[in-house]
Amino acid sequence: MSGLDDRENAFENKYAHDQEMEFKANARRNKLLGLWAAGELGLEGDAAEDYAKSVIVADFEEAGDDDVFRKVRADFDEKGVELSDHLLRKQMDDLLIEARNQIANEG
Repeated sequence: MSGLDDRENAFENKYAHDQEMEFKANARRNKLLGLWAAGELGLEGDAAEDYAKSVIVADFEEAGDDDVFRKVRADFDEKGVELSDHLLRKQMDDLLIEARNQIANEG
């Protein structure tokens, strides 16, 4: 195998690893977001865990974060939780950073 083939394989392996880490970070962020939102909705214990799972599942509706945002936004609106769209998106961004840090520190 030539050096070029080795570099190509290394690049492909790094790309696959980075994609896997980003998928894990998004899933972790969604769980953290779900637990945080559950607290805002007054849910505790198993109800909070179930809600967090529903946020994770919501992410499979479409690519990107809009499906997760819409789910939490709708649930907040339904229960009268007052939080601006901007602050909800900021919470999502902050929790993604936290999720990435948690995953980086695990390995």
